[in-house]
Amino acid sequence: MLLKILKDEVFAKGHKNIAATHLTTLEITKEVHLSRRGDCIIAIAANKSLADLSEEFKESLRKPGSKLTLTIETNEITAQINAYGSPKLTLKHPSDMVVRKSTYIDDRTLAINADKAAVDLPRKLVEKLRNPKQKARIILKIT
Repeated sequence: MLLKILKDEVFAKGHKNIAATHLTTLEITKEVHLSRRGDCIIAIAANKSLADLSEEFKESLRKPGSKLTLTIETNEITAQINAYGSPKLTLKHPSDMVVRKSTYIDDRTLAINADKAAVDLPRKLVEKLRNPKQKARIILKIT
């Protein structure tokens, strides 16, 4: 049986208040404002949220054992996060996508059991994402 690989892309940008210091989560949001308290947020002004993902993508991510690879690209710097889907995912939040190291699931959760959180991202990438003019491409791939 051939496995179908599903892929989607999200485009977002940086912000001067990006800290990326959260120990257990990372977040991408459609919101354009970011306070210093949003320490899990790694990109803002995203062109997609969970609600915008295709139904085929969502169904695939809800399959037991589904694996999500999230790749964040900013010019020459790239980071990869590996996480898992779950049948319990709702995938319908209108503005956010959250990847978690834990198994906690709410309406904002994209994936769980991740191997990285915001704090684990390369600091050179985080520095780039502190620039409001920096564009980020986030590739979501399910295997």
